[in-house]
Amino acid sequence: MVGERGDRERIAFFVTPHGYGHAARACAVMGAIHRVRPEIEFEVYTRLAPRIFEESLSGPFVLHDCLTDVGLVQIDPFRADLVETVKALDRLYPFDPAAIEALAARVRERRCRLVLCDISPMGIAVAARAGVPSVLVENFTWDWIYASCSENPPGLKRHIDTLRGLYALADHRIQAHPVCRRRTEGLLTLPISRQPRCGPRTVRKNLGIPEGASLVLITTGGIPGKSIDFLDRLEGFEKIFFVLAGVVDEPRVRGNVILLPRHSDHYHPDLVQAADAVVGKAGYSTLAEVYYAGAPFGFVVSDSFPEARVLAAYIQKHMNGFAIREGDFSEGGWLDALPEILRLPRRRPAGETGAEQAARFILDLFFRGRQARNDGIPHDAAR
Repeated sequence: MVGERGDRERIAFFVTPHGYGHAARACAVMGAIHRVRPEIEFEVYTRLAPRIFEESLSGPFVLHDCLTDVGLVQIDPFRADLVETVKALDRLYPFDPAAIEALAARVRERRCRLVLCDISPMGIAVAARAGVPSVLVENFTWDWIYASCSENPPGLKRHIDTLRGLYALADHRIQAHPVCRRRTEGLLTLPISRQPRCGPRTVRKNLGIPEGASLVLITTGGIPGKSIDFLDRLEGFEKIFFVLAGVVDEPRVRGNVILLPRHSDHYHPDLVQAADAVVGKAGYSTLAEVYYAGAPFGFVVSDSFPEARVLAAYIQKHMNGFAIREGDFSEGGWLDALPEILRLPRRRPAGETGAEQAARFILDLFFRGRQARNDGIPHDAAR
């Protein structure tokens, strides 16, 4: 938590606790806003650990521990348990009116002028109760995910209808590529990613990578998985160093293999930028970071996640990607294709980033709304 001041301009941000991809995207948006307006303070509502916000944000923010969403109950990085997901949804929905009123009162008390939501429906409900404009940031919504799942446990349809109604209450919408269901209204941006902080040479030096060696980053998107079965095979590659992110509790080095915890001293966007190739789960934040780094991407998708097909199609069209079957990833079969992956050239985009596009849109709403209030125009009339 960064220290707060009573006279700050404030924006509330409700972030789903499902994985770290949404928190990374939220941090990317907040970071882009801070680069333009460093005085704005964010009130962040989530159940995620503070570390990702502390390591990602340099501007002022206050973290509120709050269960804002359910998402999917994960078995491992590639599988979800929909039966347990429905049980968790039953505990949260419908929202407790008293809890929504208390959060709305806090938003008003903190004088937040805007409520952002990635992709937490709770933020939309709180904003409506507080009389504050809401902005939904998404590349999918949970009603779409649940409706697209092949498994349909009892009770899921009821939650799909509830969530669809809640999302429809958002005043504004930002959709970030790769988009699962395009809407005609709102802003469409490029992928939204946090910016790296250190140059590749510095990162490689800090990791102990020798000159002339290749660096391959292996990631499962911040969700702990089963044991890595191919570790011993990695040690047989000469002049290739491997960094495995988020697989151990304490950092370890085994020859040319560097094992890092989920939260390490090495900022994940820096690792992606420094890598000659990235291999792992094609989650949103990893895709977005690899997109801007331009590195070849050996990507793994799971048929159990509806979003996966959209992500895979985007990688194949806009990035230098190499599809890896889930079984080949966990068993190390992908290592036979590693020379081919490393031969793929970088494909780095130019121009404005998705985070910058989103920040410009949000700041326009923020200051337009402030001017409307200064002119005595009610919120509903200013929309």
